[in-house]
Amino acid sequence: MFENAFMEAASKLHPAVPVLLYGPLTVGLLGWSLARGRTTVGMSVLFVPLGLLTWILMEYGIHRFAFHWEGKGPLTRRVHEIAHGYHHKYPDDAQRLVMPLIVTVPLSSLIGGLLWWVGHPVQMIPYFVGIVWGYVTYDTLHWATHHRTPRTAWGKALRAHHMAHHFATPDRNFGISNRWMDTLMGSGGRAPKRSGKDASGEETRSGVKA
Repeated sequence: MFENAFMEAASKLHPAVPVLLYGPLTVGLLGWSLARGRTTVGMSVLFVPLGLLTWILMEYGIHRFAFHWEGKGPLTRRVHEIAHGYHHKYPDDAQRLVMPLIVTVPLSSLIGGLLWWVGHPVQMIPYFVGIVWGYVTYDTLHWATHHRTPRTAWGKALRAHHMAHHFATPDRNFGISNRWMDTLMGSGGRAPKRSGKDASGEETRSGVKA
């Protein structure tokens, strides 16, 4: 992907790293916050799920509107190639199925810093933890979708949903850790059939008279 040796190495990551790095850090942060009275169990029960939901919205938005935006110039197309185009060309490259630390460390630090600046640590600490847990879940599921055979109906449906995005409808099925966002946004499955009229003026659907 890169001619620069450092950038090439930095773009690769073992899929276990996000869990091993961010799992203990966030559990430790939440435990410390509860022990020191910076947050409460009640607020954690409320705001961790809100953080998870926020990540789901971020995941969908980033994938659909950022990763699949190619732009028009060589610079924007190169950014697209690095951010997501390579993954679509080589979807089974196991070392590039999770976001590299060169991306996630600055991004998580930025989000954490902004939430700390907002204040209200009672709410914002568990909210931040929920966002990070959502990201780790997404990265783990994305890797498993490509490299593990699902054993449950849910897993099989999720894998079919994502494989359709890769090999049939790259302009649809943007949810990776879930399918319900595509259902909600009307971007799931295959593109809806277009209605029109034939030469006789009769309404048609996909070239066939209704």
